[in-house]
Amino acid sequence: MAFMRLGSKSEAFHREGQTWLCTTGLVSDVTIEVGDMKFHLHKFPLLSRSGLLEKLIEETSTDDGSICVLSLDEIPGGGKTFELVTKFCYGVKIELTAFNVVSLRCAAEYLEMTDNYGEGNLVGLTETFLNEVFGNWTDSIKALQTCEEVIDYAEDLHIISRCVDSLALKASADPSLFNWPVGGGGAKNATSGEDDSHLWNGISASAKMLQPTGEDWWFDDASFLSLPLFKRLITAIETRGMKLENISMAVMYYTRKHVPLMNRQVNMDEQVIETPNTSEADQKACLEEIIELLPSKKGVNPTKFLLRLLQTSMVLHTSQTSRENLERQIGNQLDQAALVDLLIPNMGYSETLYDVECVLRMIEQFVSSTEQAGLVPSPSITEEGHLVKDGADLLTPTTLVATLVDGYLAEVAPDVNLKLAKFEAIAAAIPDYARPLDDGVYHAIDVYLKAHPWITDSEREHICRLMNCQKLSLEASTHAAQNERLPLRVIVQVLFFEQLRLRTSISGWFFVSENLDNPENPNGGGNGVLLKPRGENVRERVSELEKECMNMKQELQKLVRTKRSWKNFTRKLNFKKKSECCKPKDQATPAI
Repeated sequence: MAFMRLGSKSEAFHREGQTWLCTTGLVSDVTIEVGDMKFHLHKFPLLSRSGLLEKLIEETSTDDGSICVLSLDEIPGGGKTFELVTKFCYGVKIELTAFNVVSLRCAAEYLEMTDNYGEGNLVGLTETFLNEVFGNWTDSIKALQTCEEVIDYAEDLHIISRCVDSLALKASADPSLFNWPVGGGGAKNATSGEDDSHLWNGISASAKMLQPTGEDWWFDDASFLSLPLFKRLITAIETRGMKLENISMAVMYYTRKHVPLMNRQVNMDEQVIETPNTSEADQKACLEEIIELLPSKKGVNPTKFLLRLLQTSMVLHTSQTSRENLERQIGNQLDQAALVDLLIPNMGYSETLYDVECVLRMIEQFVSSTEQAGLVPSPSITEEGHLVKDGADLLTPTTLVATLVDGYLAEVAPDVNLKLAKFEAIAAAIPDYARPLDDGVYHAIDVYLKAHPWITDSEREHICRLMNCQKLSLEASTHAAQNERLPLRVIVQVLFFEQLRLRTSISGWFFVSENLDNPENPNGGGNGVLLKPRGENVRERVSELEKECMNMKQELQKLVRTKRSWKNFTRKLNFKKKSECCKPKDQATPAI
């Protein structure tokens, strides 16, 4: 740490309670009060260094020889700083450091300690040392922290802006190119005792994971700044062109340290593992500022972090604007969300277990932003449970969100307080083109029907309109054809489309058999004799399939319940179940 020694005389003061006395042996002729401290001093050393004290002493001096009493309650830094100023005036040894130079610089300005009142005065000396401090990262951080104590004076003297610019320059540059002491907890409190190995809801933001070896070396030191100063530093760094991903990570790190509620496991089946050490009012104010500070560009902030921010905002009852801001950001990148993070416990007066209203708004935001951006995919073809799409990536953002929403519906469906209208609104928010297969929404409907056996037949009919029977896989169709919870009309539709699918397959096979029987077909091979038996086999198979088609409806109704459980079926749909936390134990696995 940088330092500068001033003065050469040994200690000339001693303290008695709240009073400072000079040990030179001369009788004090001026008393200066700073707060509850009293300094019994002499006029000459002060007059020779301070223009303000010279004026005040002249104004208050009398001819009767009485002691002059002055009050300096407004001096920056208070009594502790004035003690150093006094020693400087008497030529006593003092040491300038990054911890005291800002307050001394402000006090020197306040007292008018310029070179007009003695060469090598305190204004010039502190200004010179400040320039040295600004050349070092650790000292700059310490100096910026101390600006809080004299914020108005430091602002007027441009100390804060110069310090922030110095830090922003260093944070934006490659630390390996300079001989800067970085990281190492220069601004840390030695008594913090923080668990560096803590993994925060899957997001590593600990000091151990953020060692000063890369672009994130400055996160920990910056996290010790007050929020207003941290915001100014982040703004300055962003102006210098730092990657928004790094800025987002720095804000995440700061949030974890100053909003302890972010570290709580708020899932209903888990216990609170940390108690906030700051008031909820302070955390609320901090969180609202942090939300505004986050980069707004899509995809920069991790969706997991934004969802945790949203949950914490609900707990702390932040402003509506803050929550809407988060919902908008999450909605724009909903395809990056995980199902477990969408299960947000309801903090309001609603009877539902989860905040389905919030999720619905985010789904609508995603669909709206996708359609506005012209990212609507071309229709996919469903064939025997497989997706066919000429060379394109099947896992489009819209398809991912559709799968996510279907999984979410299956999780919240067991809630007996979930109204049919709300379930339908969430399912219908996903456009039809986003679901190449409707197996997921069918599964969610089946779970809902099992958990709400009291709904009317007309309501059952209505909810089943959410799925397209033509877009069910063979396995889902087989399950639906035997599902007693479905309306009869839906079962008939499933059987009809299965028959239609089978007849289409039969027609295709018949066309193949005709080609195989034709020896003139260039694609049928060069030997008609060898192909003939194969064509006869195909005809026999077609005949059998026609008979099966005629009896399909009767056969399906008579089938015994399949040995394959619905649980295995949903596993094939690739739904990763969070837990059965929202389901009664007897409803954990819907029966076929």
